Parts: sequence; C-alpha cells; structure tokens
Amino acid sequence: MTATPVHPAEPVHPAAGPLKAVGWTVAFLVAGFALTLVVGVGGFALTGRLSAGGEPGPQGLVIQTISGLVGFGVVTWAIGIRVLGLTLEDLRWLPLARAGRGFSWGLLLGSLPAVLALGLSVLLGDARFLPDTGGPLGYLGQVGLTGLILAPAALLEELAFRGVGQVVLARAFGRVPAILVLSIVFALAHISNPNTTTLGLVNIALAGVFLGIAFYAPGGIWCAWGAHLGWNATLAAMDAPVSGLPFRIPWIDYQPGGPAWLTGGSFGPEGGLLATGAIALAAAAAWHWSRRETA
Repeated sequence: MTATPVHPAEPVHPAAGPLKAVGWTVAFLVAGFALTLVVGVGGFALTGRLSAGGEPGPQGLVIQTISGLVGFGVVTWAIGIRVLGLTLEDLRWLPLARAGRGFSWGLLLGSLPAVLALGLSVLLGDARFLPDTGGPLGYLGQVGLTGLILAPAALLEELAFRGVGQVVLARAFGRVPAILVLSIVFALAHISNPNTTTLGLVNIALAGVFLGIAFYAPGGIWCAWGAHLGWNATLAAMDAPVSGLPFRIPWIDYQPGGPAWLTGGSFGPEGGLLATGAIALAAAAAWHWSRRETA
C-alpha cells in the first residue's frame, strides 16, 4: 500500500474575494492620500509656498501634484506590486510599445469632446469668446506652461483612481462595476472644488467612466492619461474653468454665459448638460476602441 502524496496548497491571492478586494482598494486610497498629505506638508514647510490667505499658489499646486505622485507611486509599489503581486502588465503600464500611440489617441479622445462642449456652449447657449490682453506669443507660452502643470496632475489622478483599485475590483466584480464605483469616488474627490454643482459632480463621475473605459483600451493607463490631459488642457487653453478651477490665459477671454445648467457657468463646461452629451460620446468611442484590446 502506497501513501497518497500530499501536494502543498496553492497560495491564496491576498485580494481574492470581494470583501478583500474592497478592503485592499480602501487601504490603497487611504494610504495614498495619507502619504500624499505627509509629503505635501513637508514640501510646503521646506519651500514656504503658501499665499497670504493660506491657499497654495501655482508653485504650491506643483508641490501638491509631486507629493501625490510620490505618495501614490510608493503605495502602488508597496500594496499593488509587493503585497498583491500585481505586475506592470496588470496595471496596464506595459507593453511600452503601445504607450506612445495610446497616449496620442487618448489626447484626441479627450480633446474632441472638450472642443464639442465649448462649441455647443457658444452655438446653443450664451457663451462667448472675447479678446483679452496679450498676444499670440504670450498665449502659446502660457498654454505650454499650463500644460506642463496639468500633465502630472492628470497622471496623478489616473494613478489614484485607475490604478491598483480598479484592477483589484475588476478581478472581483468585473470591469463595469469597478469602473462605476471608482468613478463615484473620483467625483467625490472634487466635491470641494470652487463653484461645485450637483450636475458638475455627475459629469465628473461620467468622465471617470470615460477614463475607466480608456484604461482598458490599447495603450492602457497611457491612453487614460492622454484622455484626461486632453480634456483638461483643451478647456484650459480656451480660458475655460476646469472642474471649477480657473486658468488665466492671455489673448482670449471665455465667458460661459448661460443658462448655467446648459453651459456649466462658473464651474466650467463640466457643469452643464452639453458636456454630459460630449463626455457620453467620448465614452462610447472609448468603449468601441477598448473592444480591440485582447490582452
């Protein structure tokens, strides 16, 4: 009589199961924001980049973004890669061969709906573009500088909301529920922005769905980053507020006009129904493109 060989049990993935997936997602977000706060406080203490009113100036916004990239970068490595065993392929950073094309298509996916929302605001609402002080060279210089500030900020939000959490939740619940849940969290993270409205938060959540779908398009997180930057940079380049945040761009002056429920008012196009339609069309285009993803 021979003994039955005993095989070692297969290791259980740390995020296996719905409850563990939710727990690790919450831990990732909490740890990321906590570390961002710690690094940010240190950065402000070292540089003193606070305005007289206690609010961060332009340099302060850069410090906040760098702090966030450090915070969520470290937590992505610690929780996502070291603890949960996710690979760069799982997190959709690889293959790099798709990065350039994915980022470029993402820029297009984000820029076109922004142009559409602004154009419809002029045609159907009372929005206007008026001349402002400055000239073309000043305009190009300021747009370039604004883009340099917005690019890492967009990457930070993709790292936080379309990173470890979305991958872990998608494995437990499926892609669509994961995208929807994190899109709501994404919107709530903007609740303290200036001039926030209910429709504005709904549109930001819809933008989260759009970016979540872009995350699964060829190009992965590079496509989502490009789409995020494309939307934000296009609005800013046209002197329109981005999620309530104003940008001072010379040479042109955007007046949102009204009604606010249509054009977005002082919150920017994201606060109006015209942006709702534009973002929905972009999400449909991203969905069509993401179906080509076979990885």
